[in-house]
Amino acid sequence: MEQRAGDFAALPLFDPAREKPRLRPLVAYRHFRRLMHNTENTAEVFGIFAALPWRGGGRAGSAFLATRQGHALALAEPWLPAVLDDHAALRRLPAGSLAQAYCDFMEAEGLTAQGLVEEAERFLADRPRYNDRFQWYMNRLRDVHDLLHVLTGYGRDALGEACVLAFTFPQQPAPGHLFIAWMAALQMKLRLNSRAPVLGAVREAWRRGKSCPRLMEQSIVALLPLPLEEARRRLGIVPGVVYEQAHAVWQAESIDPRDLLKHAR
Repeated sequence: MEQRAGDFAALPLFDPAREKPRLRPLVAYRHFRRLMHNTENTAEVFGIFAALPWRGGGRAGSAFLATRQGHALALAEPWLPAVLDDHAALRRLPAGSLAQAYCDFMEAEGLTAQGLVEEAERFLADRPRYNDRFQWYMNRLRDVHDLLHVLTGYGRDALGEACVLAFTFPQQPAPGHLFIAWMAALQMKLRLNSRAPVLGAVREAWRRGKSCPRLMEQSIVALLPLPLEEARRRLGIVPGVVYEQAHAVWQAESIDPRDLLKHAR
């Protein structure tokens, strides 16, 4: 749900009626099994995160929003999808910028930030809604996902998605991030006749994420005009190599990273 700047200050910081997050690993595993049969079914990903949530997210979000910086950022950037989907405006930013790289990525993949919102809304259709400032924080957890693909250099193949989630865990320690990342990598290791270092790629992604601050707490509008490499430096995102090594091995083995099920044994 969009948080509009004019009404934001009047909202409570955290709705006490919010359900307390609880871990349901068996539910998560059922969602994961369905996800493995259809890796494009984003609803299963949301199901895993609902079953393995970031239990400290309420404390982290409330603490950030209680600061002057957090409150100012929420007023300045109330709804990221509107910024991220305005490609006409983003294309006016400098060549080589994060904005240009983001547009290239999203257009090549046929994605929109609003599309991810709609996937989440479908999953949440029969769940309670809360109108508080913390919802802004939760929205940004979702809305920066594809931006992380661009910043980290990980693609939208199965290993790339696993690596983005492993990278994200140190910033947003929901068990769902590591559950999907490691379970997906383990499935690749067990089901593919391949020497690709998939477990090493996920491990490296997790280490890379440890040096990056929480992206949802940064000004995205300020990052977008920066040269891509400068944005990475400011966020402490160091180069990664193992993911590219895995892709090189797959290429030599004639394995399509975007269709791993075809090669599964």
